[in-house]
Amino acid sequence: MTIVAPLMLTLSAGVFEFGNLIHDKLLMEAGLSDGARFGARCNSQIYTDAGLSAINCADIATNIAVFGNVAGTSPARVPGWQKANVTVTIGTSCHNAVVSGVTQYRSTTAQVCVVQADGTYAYSGVGMLSFIGIGPITLSGSYQERLMRF
Repeated sequence: MTIVAPLMLTLSAGVFEFGNLIHDKLLMEAGLSDGARFGARCNSQIYTDAGLSAINCADIATNIAVFGNVAGTSPARVPGWQKANVTVTIGTSCHNAVVSGVTQYRSTTAQVCVVQADGTYAYSGVGMLSFIGIGPITLSGSYQERLMRF
């Protein structure tokens, strides 16, 4: 028991730490995909044409990515994740639909534009990594969604 117990406790703590790290990474990636999906379908021109005040689609998409809501109210999906760690770029990255005679994208237009959501998160852990001398790990993620024009 004296020999096995410390080894089992260390292994159990390591498994718990790794599971927590993967959980935070999956939450971050889910937020990025939600934000990019919103950004791909958001069209501020619709609001302006309807007489409403124009909206900033990228800012709202960032709120959705980090907080899971349009208003950007706490708590964040991942504890400690902030809007400063997420960038949503709408429609600036465009690709040719046909390259060298090969159809790359099914499209009625010559170019297909995408929404790109990128994010980072400094995972500080629950203690096991710092116990063995490993500092914060920076998790990063990215997601692209095809831009929908209305």
